[in-house]
Amino acid sequence: MVKVLYEDNHLIAINKPSGILVQGDSTGDTPLVEITKQFIKKRDHKPGNVFLGVIHRIDRPTSGVVLFAKTSKALSRMNKMFADKQVHKTYWAIVEGIVSKEQQRLENHLIRNNKLNKSFVSDSKGNRTKKAIMHYKVLLRLKSYSLLKVKLETGRHHQIRTQLAYIKHAIKGDLKYNSSRSNNDQSISLLAKTLKFIHPVSGKEIEINAELPHTDIWKVIRKELAAQL
Repeated sequence: MVKVLYEDNHLIAINKPSGILVQGDSTGDTPLVEITKQFIKKRDHKPGNVFLGVIHRIDRPTSGVVLFAKTSKALSRMNKMFADKQVHKTYWAIVEGIVSKEQQRLENHLIRNNKLNKSFVSDSKGNRTKKAIMHYKVLLRLKSYSLLKVKLETGRHHQIRTQLAYIKHAIKGDLKYNSSRSNNDQSISLLAKTLKFIHPVSGKEIEINAELPHTDIWKVIRKELAAQL
């Protein structure tokens, strides 16, 4: 079932469940872009092919907001906005352990291992490393976990997962980055929560928020946040 978070003539935002690719890869699994194309084709009774441009991606085990372009004009303009860092992305991450600092700026140099499909923090700057900067703020502390609000200055491969694991607070369920155990649904507890940008055609400010997943840990998060209101 495709969950539409926002839609107009130029853009459509989907609440991506964990486990689904945004764009096709060597696995041959049906990606979200194709699922959404078929959804639009059936819903709108379109006889021909549906145009849908991939603007950005989030990792397969991550859930949350994914934005597609329904027109070539929107695609080219949104691509430029992402490249120019004019799109503001916020993530929520449930991490292992109690994070002591209320907020922190993390800066590391990352090196990507394509064979392992994994990134590592490098002790030194080199030709193959890329600077990675992120900021986090603690939103909630549970008995064994912390909920962080994360904002990125850079967009590196597995950046949030790598940098949080490096400070010994791996994302819950992220076995690849040293989480102590997997989640039952094989997800990782990382949510692409919010996208904010100026609409490429109308010029209006748009803010799109993902719904929280319906797994047990996110239900606890939802309940605890509601209690603070």
